[in-house]
Amino acid sequence: MATIKDIKEEERILYEEYKNKLNELKKVQQEKEAVGQVFTKGLLPIYVLYILSIGATNGNDISNKIGERTNGKWVPSTGGIYPLLKKLEKKKLIVGNWDDSKKKMQKIYNLTEEGEKELHHKKYLLKDRIEEALEVFKIIYKDLYE
Repeated sequence: MATIKDIKEEERILYEEYKNKLNELKKVQQEKEAVGQVFTKGLLPIYVLYILSIGATNGNDISNKIGERTNGKWVPSTGGIYPLLKKLEKKKLIVGNWDDSKKKMQKIYNLTEEGEKELHHKKYLLKDRIEEALEVFKIIYKDLYE
């Protein structure tokens, strides 16, 4: 028959296992977020400018268009899109106007002339880096999976 001491020891062991599993899950989540940040912080601003170069649209639609163009592999959250749009607007790279100024239903964003220049400049600066990253990913993929 198990004693109180045995039960307490079993509880302690289970709790330790629980904490270890929880830490592992947190680590996996942090790693996923870190990979996502490469896209969000590095590529999202230029890609939003690119999407707006195709045509004026709202924040939700920008997220949806990125999802469509990447076959659902990257669908940025609107929680990341809208702060970026405000930042780009402050830099005068885009301009947002309410579709109905009285009801303020949704803001439609347009690329400014300055935004067009920034897009071309960033595309030029990032081209070599993106190509290098693709090569590195191919090597790593080959090493790990082939």
